[in-house]
Amino acid sequence: MQAIEVLNTSSPGEFADGVKPLFETAPPLANVLYAGRPYSSYAALIDTAESLTRSMPLEDQVAVLSAHPRIGANPTTLSAASYREQAHSTEVGMDPDELRKLYTELADLNDLYEQRFGFRFVVFVNGRSKSEILGVLRARLDRTRAEELETGLRDMFSIARARLATAI
Repeated sequence: MQAIEVLNTSSPGEFADGVKPLFETAPPLANVLYAGRPYSSYAALIDTAESLTRSMPLEDQVAVLSAHPRIGANPTTLSAASYREQAHSTEVGMDPDELRKLYTELADLNDLYEQRFGFRFVVFVNGRSKSEILGVLRARLDRTRAEELETGLRDMFSIARARLATAI
């Protein structure tokens, strides 16, 4: 990541690209963060992003969550950070039939989740396997939309803080 001083003086497009490694940034978030410059640190930027996102209109919050890739998305479509977090490299030795079954179930549950709530399932993977995440996804389908929006946003900012910690 570039120095925060460089990010603070960048153009709107460069700024959005600069914060993308933290947030997989949707335009509503990039725009409000850009307008709020300068930031003293990336930690301050994340704190501001969390505060601003929680006060955004619902449709902007949905856009912010939906900027994150699906758990189990095609690895070629993922950012480097998402690829590492989703532990695709650990699947090399798995039985192909089991792996296919796992990805089919993830896709089906992601579809169900998005139909039910109207936004992407976001979870702080934090070293958990995709099999473990399936259990989390199943359990979260029984919650309310408000609970899921709150949980998804909280996890999104936990992901950003973890990404920052590994970038330092």
